Amino acid sequence: MTATPDTTAQDIRYLALKARDARFDGRFFTGVTSTGIYCRPVCSVKTPKRENCRFFDHAAQAEGAGFRPCLRCRPELAPHSVVWSIQDASYILAHQAARLLDEPESWGPDALSVQTLADRLGVSDRHLRRIFEVQFGVSPLQYLQTRRLLTAKQLLADTNLPITQIALTSGFASVRRFNAAFVAHYQLNPTQLRRAGTPASGQGITVKLGYRPPYDVDTMLAFIGKRTMNAIEFVATHENYKRAGRTFRIESGGKMHTGWLIADFDTARCQLVLQVSDSLRDVLPLVIRRVRAAFDLDADPHAINPTLHDSFPDGDGLRVPGTMDGYELAVRAVLGQQITVAAARTLAQRLVNTFGEPINTPYPELTRLFPTPAVLAAVSGDALGSLGIVKQRQAAILAIAQAVAEKRLQLHAGADVPATVAGLKALPGIGDWTAQYIAMRALRWPDAFPAGDVALHKALGVQEAKNPARVAEAASQIWRPWRSYAVIRAWSTLPVATKHVATHAYPVGARALNDH
Repeated sequence: MTATPDTTAQDIRYLALKARDARFDGRFFTGVTSTGIYCRPVCSVKTPKRENCRFFDHAAQAEGAGFRPCLRCRPELAPHSVVWSIQDASYILAHQAARLLDEPESWGPDALSVQTLADRLGVSDRHLRRIFEVQFGVSPLQYLQTRRLLTAKQLLADTNLPITQIALTSGFASVRRFNAAFVAHYQLNPTQLRRAGTPASGQGITVKLGYRPPYDVDTMLAFIGKRTMNAIEFVATHENYKRAGRTFRIESGGKMHTGWLIADFDTARCQLVLQVSDSLRDVLPLVIRRVRAAFDLDADPHAINPTLHDSFPDGDGLRVPGTMDGYELAVRAVLGQQITVAAARTLAQRLVNTFGEPINTPYPELTRLFPTPAVLAAVSGDALGSLGIVKQRQAAILAIAQAVAEKRLQLHAGADVPATVAGLKALPGIGDWTAQYIAMRALRWPDAFPAGDVALHKALGVQEAKNPARVAEAASQIWRPWRSYAVIRAWSTLPVATKHVATHAYPVGARALNDH
């Protein structure tokens, strides 16, 4: 286990540490040899001497070298750092393995092993271990152990959940194993991390989630605000606060959990303060992961902007909006085909009013849930038609609902992207555009590219070409592996009137980001 060997890179990191530069948050961690503690670059403690600093790419490396997490800057709050590449197959494979390890749905004691992870990636467990250790300096299980421990550390500090529940929720098979791992890594008993003033039961759970600047929060919330459906979501912005809230459901371990969340952006500290209902305690790590994806908190502008800045210089702070529920996003994408934002929202609102179930929350704006896959799968075409949904869209919605209800289709960030895209395109009424759009927002694939989009053609100036989709696809190669971000930036350059008018002759309207 060694720190980053390149002296120049270390010097750059020390300068970032001295400046407390939030752009580097989560990109590296600093181990201080005089204290045995490792910190984020934004830590407010006195800057350690250069000779006492060791720099690590990942928290797992720092812990593997014997350093304990700082209790002030709290490394578990840092945005994750998984960089994409199209140059090195081993690099891609190792980072895809890390991406799967980062998904809490894989954390159950019987759900994950190196062998099952290797099988998922189509390689031998020996090969996976070898390339993973080359890329990260730790084994896959060491990486997962650090992720579990940091998740538990956050829950201990920010919530009043019982220790037993935290242990199981964080992926440990028993409290005994959790306690042993915690003491071995941190030389602390879990109860020593309890903080005074954690919220009482019934008032929700509050946690903090970091992100790297620049982040165009206003554009993100404006995007969400234009598509809000009454009773399940809202956006409220003011000079003193930027807030979004919604209801949602999450299935885990065969059990359905429903509840609400409130997300407040603290732009001064580059963090999102998340309040989650008590009903979601058992799946809190999964909720946190979904929120990070929904607001694209783990995006790394330092990696993305050099590739896209020359083509889209005004988009450095833009993020790809995600979703809390990939199934809901897919249904809403179908409803938005070839119509305006307002019309799509009207249809979605009718669907929620008719088939969504009520939910009790402390917020009068949040009173219903989006209809479940099972409910929509059982709805007749005539019932959907009575809401103003045309037959082609009816077939697509029913097909999506049935595939999700029967678990033939997984629409979340841990899903196999090529297989899921192929599965979507096999459904009636789902073309390449819709599949790419869902991959971009629900599967969190950074290289999705809806080449046939007419609005994209206009933004790129290729609409007059004989085959604009082919020309757009060719032009997009210089933006890989960040084409999803390129699409967002390209759409943002269009006049407002273009963004909100249907111009697409394909199964899905051209207004993607604007109409779904």
